[in-house]
Amino acid sequence: MKRIALLAWAVAVSVCLSGLVRATDEAAKAGTAAEETKFIRLKRTDDNRPTAMETAVVRYQSAKLPGVEVDLVGAVHVGDKSYYDDLNKLFDGYDVVLYELVAPEGTRVPKGGRKGPSTHPIGLMQDGMSSILELSHQLNCVDYTRKNFVHAYMSPEDFNKSMEERGESFVQMFLRLMGSGIAQNAAGGGGASDTALLMALFSKDRALALKTVMAQQFESLDGAMAALDGPGGSAILTERNKRCFEVLDKQLQAGKKRIAIFYGAAHLPDMERRLLADYGFKRGSESWLAAWQLQPLKVNAPAEGAK
Repeated sequence: MKRIALLAWAVAVSVCLSGLVRATDEAAKAGTAAEETKFIRLKRTDDNRPTAMETAVVRYQSAKLPGVEVDLVGAVHVGDKSYYDDLNKLFDGYDVVLYELVAPEGTRVPKGGRKGPSTHPIGLMQDGMSSILELSHQLNCVDYTRKNFVHAYMSPEDFNKSMEERGESFVQMFLRLMGSGIAQNAAGGGGASDTALLMALFSKDRALALKTVMAQQFESLDGAMAALDGPGGSAILTERNKRCFEVLDKQLQAGKKRIAIFYGAAHLPDMERRLLADYGFKRGSESWLAAWQLQPLKVNAPAEGAK
């Protein structure tokens, strides 16, 4: 029964992602989407087969703040264990790492993550993804006990209050995405994606097949959250990003030079706009980390001469 529920969840999430992606595609065609840095991409073979989903680390510098470097470090909240190992090594090089977590100010996640399942809607969704896609959870793998980690997020009370003031709810957002996906499918816009999803559900390697389908949808999510965010912003993106930049201001005033903002990749297009427009930063170098490997694990070949 639990397995069936997880599969049903995967279908629902995929439809929602499809709706969000298609809404963004329509906006781009209408000329409303400006070109922005990508924070999620698919690495592909020469014949266009996906081999990995990667997240970006993009550096920003400003002549107004000599010596200061701010890196936007894109995150996906469930990924390969090796991905989080790479992030832990990366974080060694910063004076401060601003991180997201819906929790009271100053909360520290213990090593190994929380005990037991999440009770928050976002946490429940991430737990479901981790299980059905056979991936690790960010909270269980990233070392949040580091001295250079600083909580830069809204508390649950502030987040809920912001949603109430905006008349928002998780159910409303879920239904908005679901409705968009259904409408686009009815118009004939999503046949290939739906076929791929059905094939993935019946694949011998279901987790890998589902990851490949979802990764191709996640790739289009850079800037896509505008379809969900709306012209007046939202608690889930706009208000949380504002909170992060309040903490960034404090760290800059404290003289920190090497700063990382470690947030979900969907937040980063808006954060980039803020860095460029409000702080005078300019985009510099970028690097990429493999979050999801999308190739079957290779079985070691028998040693030469073995029988």
